[in-house]
Amino acid sequence: MLLQLLRLLWLLPDSWAIPAAPAPVWWDDLQNHTFRHTVFCQDGSPSVGLTETYDEDLLFSFDFSQNTRVPRLPEFAEWAQEQGDASAIAFDKEFCKIMVENIGPQLEGKIPVSRGFPVAEVFTLKPLEFGKPNTLVCFISNLFPPTLTVNWEHHSVPVEGVGPTFVSAMDGLTFQAFSYLNFTPEPYDLFSCIVTHEIDRYTAIAYWVPQNALPSDLLENVLCGVAFGLGVLGIIVGTVLIIYFRKPCSGARSRVLNQLEVLLTFNLFMTLSESSSPN
Repeated sequence: MLLQLLRLLWLLPDSWAIPAAPAPVWWDDLQNHTFRHTVFCQDGSPSVGLTETYDEDLLFSFDFSQNTRVPRLPEFAEWAQEQGDASAIAFDKEFCKIMVENIGPQLEGKIPVSRGFPVAEVFTLKPLEFGKPNTLVCFISNLFPPTLTVNWEHHSVPVEGVGPTFVSAMDGLTFQAFSYLNFTPEPYDLFSCIVTHEIDRYTAIAYWVPQNALPSDLLENVLCGVAFGLGVLGIIVGTVLIIYFRKPCSGARSRVLNQLEVLLTFNLFMTLSESSSPN
């Protein structure tokens, strides 16, 4: 009876409260995956949160001010419109707050306080190409409790218009967070992601500078134009020299003339190849 009651309060998963039926033999060959729906609440900010992950990858968070799911990626936007479990989410939120308000004060000073110093790293969402819109991702791990603020700076100047920070629960009662910044990369950019752990004022900073950028279309066009120009110049010079050496000449001069004709033919072939290749 007690186990059934705990299951109703969602303190235990179904597998603890009800004996599981024997799994079919063919299930042994299937790969295991984990979908985790986690609700957390605390005294700090955010006061309440909900995340849904698949094999530790964040799919959705929940905006309680708008009562709607927020997809981590645009591809999940259609699924985020599902509202069939809105009442269950509201119950989870209120139940979590009741637990914190009634049980938290009784446990204060009786159990050790756990802390995790956040670790931040910054990377681009897409391969880096100068002059093309991209997104910087600040990934924060080893986060507990999940009370944090994330700020971005560009050349030590605060950046405005940063989107919300997504916090997700991980296995082992730890958390991770993501912050996104849309930008157009330039060769001399310097961005910093500043993460402040509110509960102990610990600050972690991660820097990003451009590295291993893909060649831009402009650079490819310039190189192609230079190669084409050199080829045309070679044709002109070769033609002038051939006309000059067409005058009556000795055997040695004839050999030089033949070599120039071969060189002119080669330059013409290379120029045509450069002009026909795609930019």
